[in-house]
Amino acid sequence: MAKPKVFVIYYSTYMHVRKLAESVKEGLEKTSKVDVEMFQFPETLSDEILGMMHAPSKPKDVPEITVDKLPEADGYMFGFPTRFGNAPAQVKALFDATGGLWMSGALYGKPAGLFFSTGSQHGGQETTAMTFLPNLVHHGMIYVPIGFKNPNLADNSEVIGGSAWGAGTVAGSDGGRIPTEKELNIAEMQGEEFACFVAKLAPKGAAADAAQDAAVPVAAGAAPADDAAVPTAEDQKDSGAQPEPAPGSKKEKKHRVRDKCIIV
Repeated sequence: MAKPKVFVIYYSTYMHVRKLAESVKEGLEKTSKVDVEMFQFPETLSDEILGMMHAPSKPKDVPEITVDKLPEADGYMFGFPTRFGNAPAQVKALFDATGGLWMSGALYGKPAGLFFSTGSQHGGQETTAMTFLPNLVHHGMIYVPIGFKNPNLADNSEVIGGSAWGAGTVAGSDGGRIPTEKELNIAEMQGEEFACFVAKLAPKGAAADAAQDAAVPVAAGAAPADDAAVPTAEDQKDSGAQPEPAPGSKKEKKHRVRDKCIIV
């Protein structure tokens, strides 16, 4: 049986978020419940500008995500630095291009988690998640926070990035601080917890469902199963089948539920 697929999609200028993404990926894979692929948000800045920012070259082993690729996953872990308490332009540019996916409902009901990098402890570890939520809400996606399950989130002995909203790191005003072991531990735990959630929500995976649908084509002009001919009592007698119970009898099945969600 195919496993659900999770995309870890990140944007990282100075590789702080990249390190968190690697720990998230390790946590996802540790469970053996999901298949994982890693992508980068497409860069919108020119090489000239990136050079002036002294930004290192982007890893060549991680491809850039495309809008058409997004629906192939069953869940998403998005990671990015904050920009004035919001997601940076690179992240916004991708989501601004998902109008077609919104129209078709391609991302509806799929879970997503978030992780971040900020310049200071109070630089947007929580507000960045809050301001990003409308992107998920308008697509009908399920936001999966981590709460305070990891004890490092309650450790006041040192500066530790992350919050109940998601894992995080504090890069420092000059970007010189690298993610600590405790921050990476939170990110890894977030990956583990998210994998378990996705496995419960989509046990087979979207790719498996698509393959199954493709394997059972419906002949053109064929009548739906519900409209198929109902065998007569004589037919049932000849075949040895038991006749349907009379309406109102105790054995009558009063409800038939198929591909419906019932809210009680």
